[in-house]
Amino acid sequence: MNKRASAILPLHSGKAPKWLFKRMVKLSECIIKIIISEYGVFGLMERLSDPWFFQSLSCVIGYDWHSSGTTTVTCGALKEAVNPNELGLGIAGGKGKTSKKAPAEIREISDIFGLTTSKIDNLIYASKMSAKVDNNLIQDGYKLYHHSFIFDEKGNWIVVQQGINTEKADARRYHWSLEHKEFVNEPHSEILCNTHLDNVLDMTDKISDENRKACVDIIRENPNKIRKNIIKPAPLGQFRLDSWIKSRNNQTLIMPRTVNWDTLRALYEFQPNNYEELVAFKGVGPSTIRGLSLIAELIYGEKASWEDPVRFNFAFGGKDGVPYPVNRKAMDEAFDILKTGLTSADIKNEEKRKALERLRSCVPTIPLSRRK
Repeated sequence: MNKRASAILPLHSGKAPKWLFKRMVKLSECIIKIIISEYGVFGLMERLSDPWFFQSLSCVIGYDWHSSGTTTVTCGALKEAVNPNELGLGIAGGKGKTSKKAPAEIREISDIFGLTTSKIDNLIYASKMSAKVDNNLIQDGYKLYHHSFIFDEKGNWIVVQQGINTEKADARRYHWSLEHKEFVNEPHSEILCNTHLDNVLDMTDKISDENRKACVDIIRENPNKIRKNIIKPAPLGQFRLDSWIKSRNNQTLIMPRTVNWDTLRALYEFQPNNYEELVAFKGVGPSTIRGLSLIAELIYGEKASWEDPVRFNFAFGGKDGVPYPVNRKAMDEAFDILKTGLTSADIKNEEKRKALERLRSCVPTIPLSRRK
């Protein structure tokens, strides 16, 4: 079952100082090598895809516990620390323009691993689709600006990516775990943010399943029929689709005016077999996704989910059980693994001491004296 959680990720400007980033890379390298020796590459990837472990690791290696830079700088340090030749693990992409380099970097690292052409193509497809899903199928107002694609020499992969909302002055992090089976049907393990929005079109929710099927049916018809229904003059007493507004539960549905008709015609000629093929088609963006979803509801009566997939709460519960009890097992596991990594790391005693102090500071809801 997919889990949804949140963490506070306010926008912080600036960059990590070079002296700090250098130490973060060194400490990251020590910790991940020890984790790999204990749990294997697969075990490391499992933990990096878990937001509690990721957040704890960020704190331990020396970055802010609650900053948007938690994602970008930690992933950057990990990428710098990981040697694919040595560890059998690769990290592609990154922040801003670096995220666009992911396909080329995946190919480069895959060549080191000796992966087949088919596996390489699948990895590149997974990288592109995970970004497209979070940017287009979850219309929450957070524009992706960071994409880290992490994979091993067997072709297993996870994704940690982040979107920004300047109006809300915070960030939203999307975790894709090793357990993903589909791209369009609840593919996430976690989506983190401290802001809960009233109306978010979530085409990945299982509630949207019939709406997704209707979208495929619509696109397989001649787009001229859809266009006529939207833009032709409406008969007296009737309304066009683009002027239709429906409110329920504080939800307002408005037909977008920027539907790409060339893309719809190309999709019609392509005849997608399912919703994933529709989403993956070149040129299909948020407006097309939204427009088709609203038409599917109007014509077929199939409703999509308008619930924000983020839950506004503490990352793993609060000490008083509000909004729900602390997940002590998850916290203990992250603490113990990182503590073992630190104590075994080949670093100076002073650096170990400071890192252990940071680790303790990121589990304030469970006093060390009460740990079992």
